[in-house]
Amino acid sequence: MELEVLACLCLVAFCAGFVDAIAGGGGLIQTPLGLVFLPNYSISSVIGTLKIPAFSGTALAVGQYLKKAKINWKYFLVLALISFTSAFLGSFVLTVVNNDFMKPLLLIILLVLWIFTYIRKDFSSKKTDQITERNRWVYGIVIAILVGFYDGFIGPATGTFFIMGFIFLVGLDFYHASAYAKMINLATNLGSICLFLIKGQIIWKIALPMAVCNGLGGYCGAKLAILKGQQWVRYIFLFIMFIAILRFGCEVFDIRF
Repeated sequence: MELEVLACLCLVAFCAGFVDAIAGGGGLIQTPLGLVFLPNYSISSVIGTLKIPAFSGTALAVGQYLKKAKINWKYFLVLALISFTSAFLGSFVLTVVNNDFMKPLLLIILLVLWIFTYIRKDFSSKKTDQITERNRWVYGIVIAILVGFYDGFIGPATGTFFIMGFIFLVGLDFYHASAYAKMINLATNLGSICLFLIKGQIIWKIALPMAVCNGLGGYCGAKLAILKGQQWVRYIFLFIMFIAILRFGCEVFDIRF
């Protein structure tokens, strides 16, 4: 591992943690660039390795959100357990899928997510009070199963999907939706990490330095989000994400400059 490559990955991890804590979707930066900088490793090894910094960044961001948000711990624990299991299964599927199939598929998913992020309207102030307690549980469980599996299998924008689900289906305000999203995202990351540990597909010499940088970025981003809100970072996020996807696209189609 060249020192320059590791330094670039650490910078990517910091930026991903910072953006993820504010607006979600840090994986849209970290995943494609991780694959670009580590082209000789399997998709599952790279994504498994990136789960370590993703976990550390999310964990530090959670600490900041918990200072302000009131959490229904029973609700959280049930959804966290379901998400953990779904992510474990999603990561298992990833380990048996061929690289030649995964890279183009991942590029398509990243492009769709970028377009969606670009055109989506601000939903930070929306809240639905008419949702019944029963539906909160039903919708929460559905979100945990689907998004949890997605996070284990692919991962980018998991936090954004959780936030959207908790706002539009469960009826939480943006701040509480973000808090639940970060906490349950910890469970999905942990589920994936357990699977990749069993499979021996985590590259620790890369994962640990990136984890420190992602954690620092998550801490700084959460602090800033609480003080300033999250909308101002959207255009910076879209720009960085676009560059990352463009570079990954060149890697997929073997375009050299």
